[in-house]
Amino acid sequence: MYPRTDTAFLRGMTQSRSVTRRDALRLGGLSAAGLALAACGVEGKKVAPPARDAVAEYWASKKKTGTLRFANWPLYIDKEGKKYPSLEMFTADTGIKVTYQEAIQDVGTFFGKIQPLLAAGNDIGYDLMVLTNGFQLNRAIALGYLVPLDHSKLPNFAANATSAVKDPTWDPDNAHTIPWTVGVTGIAYNPKYVDEVKSIADLWNPKYKGKVGMMLDTQEVANFGMFALGIDPDASTEADWKKAGAKLTEQRDAGLVRKYYENDYVDALARGDIWITMAWSGDIFQQVAEGKDLRFVVPEEGGTIWTDNMCIPKTAQNPVDALTLMDYVYQPKIATMLVEYINYITPVSSARELVLADADKATGEKKASLKQIAESPLIFPSEADLAKLRSYKTLNPAQEKVFQDIFQPITQG
Repeated sequence: MYPRTDTAFLRGMTQSRSVTRRDALRLGGLSAAGLALAACGVEGKKVAPPARDAVAEYWASKKKTGTLRFANWPLYIDKEGKKYPSLEMFTADTGIKVTYQEAIQDVGTFFGKIQPLLAAGNDIGYDLMVLTNGFQLNRAIALGYLVPLDHSKLPNFAANATSAVKDPTWDPDNAHTIPWTVGVTGIAYNPKYVDEVKSIADLWNPKYKGKVGMMLDTQEVANFGMFALGIDPDASTEADWKKAGAKLTEQRDAGLVRKYYENDYVDALARGDIWITMAWSGDIFQQVAEGKDLRFVVPEEGGTIWTDNMCIPKTAQNPVDALTLMDYVYQPKIATMLVEYINYITPVSSARELVLADADKATGEKKASLKQIAESPLIFPSEADLAKLRSYKTLNPAQEKVFQDIFQPITQG
């Protein structure tokens, strides 16, 4: 299979996935991501993973049932018509039938629906779900709502996952989660108006007055304020937030920012309403695939990384089947099917060679599309770009209030 690149599909994918990504970021700040930690050695405060005895005790009585209920985000798996080729292969190889639902529109709403059920010990209707690392996922882990993973049953993850996604600060040893896919927040610009961008300082450049786009989400914009000052968000303090708030206020009050955007920054950039903007990697790749002349960079001071993660709720009726799929998608051939369709960063870096192999066998538009995926730093980031990526400060409720009091007035005032 290969990615669809017709205009209607790409626009639909950009809008739907961006909206859900926007809501995920607004409602759940991301904690320290494994890619950033592995690439640059950043250390954060870790919580202890579950004891081995607890893992063994949970899984001792669990058996395969041949059924799996999977909740995911819209447009986030390979699809041909009404079929999901990777899931059909999974069923053929394992005998497990999957009921797949695009049930997650934003992480806050979804978690709000399932939290009372999980607290009461009731079935939520799903055995596997994909959640963005952030406030809700952190709470789910802390409250014991997620099953501890048996890594002896995850050999493909052990063998094929890039080291960059292993052992994240917010889930040590991947005790409860493994990534589905990854994305990056950097800077996009329209080369019709901007020659080159290397630095976050360009977002404060007076020659782009009134033509700068910034994100409405407070954690996103706060990170860029901190990057501009050389502050690592994960190690930041309240004093650092105030400095970043002042930096962002300076940018706003100088009239540089046209608007604090949600997902609508993409069209504004393509139209020339803005010339340079904070942007999500997947959005810009899709626009480029559509034929738009836009550029995306991870600035030298740093960019932000987020992760969507597979996890098993504690009330899952079919946890063995869920764990089986979690490991199954870490086969390079399956990871390749997913990345060729989803167009987000895959946690299986060896998939790039298989995408190139598929391109060699293809012809015409299909060949060009696959080569574009394999050669794009938006899908397969360089080690240099990975080394510049950071995540978001993990905040407790008291810290979150202080944080929001600093940054919300900037973007919403």
